[in-house]
Amino acid sequence: MFLPFFENLRAARVPVTLREFLAFLEGMQAGLATYDVDAFYFLARTIMVKDERHLDRFDQAFGATFAGLENITTDQVLDAVDLPADWLEKLAEKHLSPEEKAEIEALGGFDKLMETLKKRLEEQKGRHQGGSKWVGTAGTSPYGAYGYNPEGIRIGQDKSRHQRAVKVWDKREFRNLDDSVELQTRNIKVALKRLRSWARDGAAEELDLNGTIRATAENGYIDVKTRPERRNAVKVLLFLDIGGSMDPHIKMVEELFSAAKSEFKHLQHFYFHNCIYEGVWRDNTRRWNDQTDTHEIMRTYGSDYKCIIVGDASMSPYEIAYPGGANEHYNPESGEVWLTRIRDQWPNHVWINPLTQAYWPHTQSIHMIQQIFGADRMVPMTIAGLTRGMKALG
Repeated sequence: MFLPFFENLRAARVPVTLREFLAFLEGMQAGLATYDVDAFYFLARTIMVKDERHLDRFDQAFGATFAGLENITTDQVLDAVDLPADWLEKLAEKHLSPEEKAEIEALGGFDKLMETLKKRLEEQKGRHQGGSKWVGTAGTSPYGAYGYNPEGIRIGQDKSRHQRAVKVWDKREFRNLDDSVELQTRNIKVALKRLRSWARDGAAEELDLNGTIRATAENGYIDVKTRPERRNAVKVLLFLDIGGSMDPHIKMVEELFSAAKSEFKHLQHFYFHNCIYEGVWRDNTRRWNDQTDTHEIMRTYGSDYKCIIVGDASMSPYEIAYPGGANEHYNPESGEVWLTRIRDQWPNHVWINPLTQAYWPHTQSIHMIQQIFGADRMVPMTIAGLTRGMKALG
């Protein structure tokens, strides 16, 4: 019965495998989510979604498969209400208050409720609206939509009005996640995790479980073994554009910087304004009297570093093309010369641009920088863009 669900997931481009679908069926067979729609949803999502970028697609496929009864005809409801009594009782325990349970019991209980529903559907022909007997809308019958009854069954309604239905068939809320949305700190960390090269260094403080088991078996007594903790050995050089047109992007860049510091043990960062020239700095309050020579940085940090430049690349074309084009000082060499040196010094490089990508074709300086680094080396500051950038660095 769940095969259409699997087909809808594949049609929605959720990369679910047959093995995962079989694991989901095993979970259902084991009774992990028999009487709880929310538990059923989260069980399916946990097993069959491996990447948070696919959550929105999963929700759409789930909604298309288990949309409820809002789009079916009255005759079809006869089959839909043929549900196990123990399921209805479990749902009552979850959704009804003690007072509502007492009212239903006084009127004959759930068996009477479902039996009467079937009779009404058999007797009724066509749509009915208002009133207190037939299955329809806006009335007080226990069966229908947009009405009021403390022991109601909602059929054909897009949302609840009184939160009184025994089974809310179609109450399913989805939160859209898209890989084109701007990043938040958590999403940044998820994307940065794609740039990893594990190595063990430092003191031997981590328990080596396999080594302990092997040594204990060989020696005949408990022989605890330790090993250095595994760390991300990737070395990153981060250049951050600051000031001017970057001011609207401060919060986003701060989140990127915070995530990078927590993710990479070997991280060196420097600031620049608009374009990198002969000097950069670590402290913006001392940018004029405590700069670091860019040549010195190139001599200090080898080509094994991954170079990440963060900036909107939006400036006067003269700042890139000509000596003396910088807007805050006289630069003896053009920005293009320095950017070319950086490109050659650190072959593994990427430029992360917080400016919305739709504006890139209308900014000449962005096009010029893309020509220097390569169009595929400039990525937008989105989940998809940052993920693509980390793959390029790797």
